[in-house]
Amino acid sequence: QVQLVESGGGLVQPGGSLRLSCRASGFNFGRSLMAWWRQDLGQGRELVAQITKGGESTIYHDSVKGRFTISRDDAEHTLYLQMNSLKPEDTARYYCYTFYMENDRGEVYWGQGTQVTVSS
Repeated sequence: QVQLVESGGGLVQPGGSLRLSCRASGFNFGRSLMAWWRQDLGQGRELVAQITKGGESTIYHDSVKGRFTISRDDAEHTLYLQMNSLKPEDTARYYCYTFYMENDRGEVYWGQGTQVTVSS
């Protein structure tokens, strides 16, 4: 079965850094689009960063450009999000996401999330 397991969240001070990881299994990781989304309580889920198969293209939410870096290690089936210069408004639960095609159908799966809290 498809599994996405996040880790690396925690409590940090403003200006600090965290590195999130997402270990993937149960599908062809190398052929899949991967992304990080985040959601704070009472708000909708928003796209933070996205990376295409092979890491050929990335996109970022304007609020994290220059501070966050998404990357992937296809050999290890792992997605990463390096977060630097963290701000209180980055506080949210961060979710690993995948999209891929299977039998002419788009499949979407989410991880359980990992909490990031930025507080002074």
